[in-house]
Amino acid sequence: MNRAQAHALMTEHTPSESLRRHMLNVEAAMRWYARHWGEDEELYAVTGLLHDFDYEQHPDQHPTWGVGYLREHTDTPPEVLDAILGHATYTGTPRETRLARTLFAVDELTGLVQAAALIRPDRDVRGLELASVRKRFRNRAFAAGVNREEVAQGAAELGVDLDTHLGNVLAAMQAAAGEGTGAAAGS
Repeated sequence: MNRAQAHALMTEHTPSESLRRHMLNVEAAMRWYARHWGEDEELYAVTGLLHDFDYEQHPDQHPTWGVGYLREHTDTPPEVLDAILGHATYTGTPRETRLARTLFAVDELTGLVQAAALIRPDRDVRGLELASVRKRFRNRAFAAGVNREEVAQGAAELGVDLDTHLGNVLAAMQAAAGEGTGAAAGS
């Protein structure tokens, strides 16, 4: 499974532009961390793109339906499948790899950063400042669906200070928007 195949599968199974945008933002954050650690960037990108591809059509079976589909119809590596299962705490799948811990750590946070960008007049993440992300993170009424405990837990599992993690994900999304490869700009 390469990035192009993962993207095609994601768009085939995900009609919603907002959910597609989320997966592109998770991909950007996953790539950032892969580069940061010298890990396989393509593997991290595929994981980010596929982690929620089944959510819209199979919300009550997510992510087990998606992992079953990937096992049966693709050559997705087992570490990607484990990471996808592990990003949903209710599956009980342990996050034993850096890949799995990274997906868990960036998933919810990309939603908060995107929401913070969307309330800006230009709706562009490139002008968003870390201080604003910190403020929005502390305000539980803002983007109330974002599980702050999971964001903090994810940063801890990665061994990254929470404030640093907020900055890393913001930088990843800004870079992707600047390159035109992410979904965060003007969304």
